Amino acid sequence: MEQITLKIDGRPVTVPAGSTVLEAAEKAQITIPRLCYHPDLPPVSACRLCVVEIKGDRLLRTACSWKASEGMEVTTSSRVVRESRKIAMELLLSRHPMRCTECVRNGSCELRTVADQLGIREIRFAYNERKGFLDTSSLAVVRDPGKCILCRRCVQTCTMVQSVSALGMENRGYDVWVDTPFGKGLGDVACVACGQCIDRCPVGALYENSHIQRVWDALDNPNLHVVVQTAPAVRVAIGEEFGMPAGSLVTDKMVTALRRMGFDKVFDTDFTADLTIMEEGYELLGRIKNGGTLPLLTSCSPGWINFIEHFYPQLLPHVSSCKSPQQMFGALAKTYYAEKAGLQAKDIYVVSVMPCTAKKYESDRAEMNSSGFQDVDAVLTTREAATMMKQIGINLAELPEEEYDAPLGISTGAAVIFGNTGGVMEAALRTVYEVVTKKPLDTVEITAVRGMEGVREAEIDLDGLKVRAAVANGLANARKLMEKIVSGEANYHFIEIMACPGGCIGGGGQPVPTSLDIRKKRADALYRADRGLKIRKSHENPAILKLYEEFLGEPNSHKAHDLLHTHYTAKTVYSE
Repeated sequence: MEQITLKIDGRPVTVPAGSTVLEAAEKAQITIPRLCYHPDLPPVSACRLCVVEIKGDRLLRTACSWKASEGMEVTTSSRVVRESRKIAMELLLSRHPMRCTECVRNGSCELRTVADQLGIREIRFAYNERKGFLDTSSLAVVRDPGKCILCRRCVQTCTMVQSVSALGMENRGYDVWVDTPFGKGLGDVACVACGQCIDRCPVGALYENSHIQRVWDALDNPNLHVVVQTAPAVRVAIGEEFGMPAGSLVTDKMVTALRRMGFDKVFDTDFTADLTIMEEGYELLGRIKNGGTLPLLTSCSPGWINFIEHFYPQLLPHVSSCKSPQQMFGALAKTYYAEKAGLQAKDIYVVSVMPCTAKKYESDRAEMNSSGFQDVDAVLTTREAATMMKQIGINLAELPEEEYDAPLGISTGAAVIFGNTGGVMEAALRTVYEVVTKKPLDTVEITAVRGMEGVREAEIDLDGLKVRAAVANGLANARKLMEKIVSGEANYHFIEIMACPGGCIGGGGQPVPTSLDIRKKRADALYRADRGLKIRKSHENPAILKLYEEFLGEPNSHKAHDLLHTHYTAKTVYSE
């Protein structure tokens, strides 16, 4: 690759041709302030905070978008640059409510961080409140336009990464703002509740619909037996909220923290991830052998389910009828576990800790009540769980390690990789291969479906039965596969879709910031967790085998369908 050399603040730096000035500065370990820039998105140069001087150029240029060139001389901290940045920041602050202690992003606000970096101690412009109503119409995402700084990250994410376009720019000039189609609430448009806009937002203009208080209320109620389940991707991310490096695997410390918070039992969603593989794997084999609707589409990601209901309802017969692991857990907690523990379903309160905001929407779906009660009562994002721990003085990094409670805390390596894109596919293929061939896999790790690419394909030979599979992460990539199915081009048996880039490890409820590098570190940690477990195939989980023996009968039985399967409903893009 061609290399170029330029000078930044008098220091030579060599970077690949095509690099931006910002990338060159980062290589030279020079921090240029920025707010609209995000490594997952193309630059829009909206905030004007990253301006620099380039020798021979009469204008200041935005480092995030300006290409470096051979021999270029860049100054990042001249007087004119400092003054320009301060004016830009003061203009942003003049339309931002400075109620930091009330804000969900207090302590992690990029606006405040950059203002401190620039030494802002006074604002020379009068405050002019940005218009817009607090939008709480969505079960998952709250939007507060008054805090918006017009960085456009949410718009880019919603349109380019997710291809949903529930957010867009309205009006022009001083009166421009971010809005939904026709000014409706997020709950009244085709928002899929994925929360990727929250992850990209540098301030508190977007955040999750909090369940923290309802969980504290349940924990304080002596008449409730409160259990908690934790998703695979949470264990490799929650440590970041306590200053630990990205990809820190803190499973057993997290269990200790949740137990100290007062939960009666600490269980693992990985248990029902293994169960999902049994149900979905047998469903796939049944469709292949009996001429069922193919390709089979996974149903573990609720943001993806919302997407297909809104944009491709004609393809709903392709979707697996299996509930997600979260919802399977809730149904079993209020039936199987209640029976074993001698409790009544009405007295059991199920809390989930999830990397996902769409799980909040999913838990409140009308059809998720096969136990006779709401399967899951409250959903905490990874961020919310960390907030609750901090509220009572828990420092996760310093805790001893404890184990999950049995039986709903026993799981396999196949389940833990559910948190990665390709993980559901790999876990399913580990089981389907051995069920069909009656032979052990030579290699448990099916690397063909791993990786961060938007769409990946693989073909697995099951003793002469060749299963063609595809994996997509991010809804814009899911759309590509859906268009192939619609046009008749898709020649697959099984497709895994995860709504968020990288899968659940990059979920909308995970710690911010999130970038490709951070997602890779979290993914590596889950694969490391898989390698560290003795049992790595879902069909070998002894607790799952016992569940079928004692309670469900067999995979896809009538009782299993009553408790663990569901249906999905066509929706319009806009409500009436």
